[in-house]
Amino acid sequence: MASMANAFAPTHIDDLEEVEDEDDVWTPLQLAALQGDLPLVKQLLESNAAVNTPACGFYGQTALQSAASNGHLEVVQLLLSAGADPNAPGGNNGGRTAVQAAASSGSSEIVQVLLGAGARIAEPPARYHGRSALQAAAEGGHVALVQELLAMDGVDINAAPSRYSGRTALQAASEQGFLEIVEILLRAGANVNAAPGRYKGLTALQAAAAGAKVDVIDTLLEHGADVNAPGCYYHGSTALAAAAEAGNSAVVQKLLGAGADVRAVSGDAQRTALQIADLADYMDVVGILEAAGPHE
Repeated sequence: MASMANAFAPTHIDDLEEVEDEDDVWTPLQLAALQGDLPLVKQLLESNAAVNTPACGFYGQTALQSAASNGHLEVVQLLLSAGADPNAPGGNNGGRTAVQAAASSGSSEIVQVLLGAGARIAEPPARYHGRSALQAAAEGGHVALVQELLAMDGVDINAAPSRYSGRTALQAASEQGFLEIVEILLRAGANVNAAPGRYKGLTALQAAAAGAKVDVIDTLLEHGADVNAPGCYYHGSTALAAAAEAGNSAVVQKLLGAGADVRAVSGDAQRTALQIADLADYMDVVGILEAAGPHE
């Protein structure tokens, strides 16, 4: 059966370079599963459509991943009964296994169905923008599912982030400002100073600072977050630099009060927070940082 172009995926990705993905195609079964069209899925399966056609391109999904990512329980059940592989890898960029996709959507029922079909809950995140099931649930703000996953054998609360734009569960929740999940994870033993992913990674505090998540910043600092942790290898920044780049004077002041080093450099250009704020013309932040000197 012929495949059709994926109308749902972007044309480009913003990673180390912009790459047009000419191979990003979806089969009719994958599209029907994505849309939750149960009658069409049944019709295609009865016509011997391949249930395990691999995810293609940067943004592709298998039929099962497509249904799981959008909470289509009946489609998930039908595909599993037709032999869908619950542990198939996703597309190259941001790929999710079916259970990781279900965790992203917050569907506890689908997660349980997939586990009953043999899905591996501890599958590590994909290399590019990947998330483990727990990381995905934390990033989506799904409190009840996070708690369920933490109670499962094999779930690592401190699982390493993916290499490109990865986040630990705590980093993901901190970036999105989900304070309740941050507190749950910290009580359960999340490492507040876990290292960021190598490319475009962030510590939990850096992530919260970049998004001006003040309550999360306070909680992380109370739990010993390193205010001067260095940024990641590529596109990294200290918490202070992240706040300066966002032009958030209140967060800059909070971090300085917690001992942030105004002389620290970060980013590909190795600039201080003052230099970053000056280039962005955030003059209120510039004034705060200048007053906090020295800068050499």
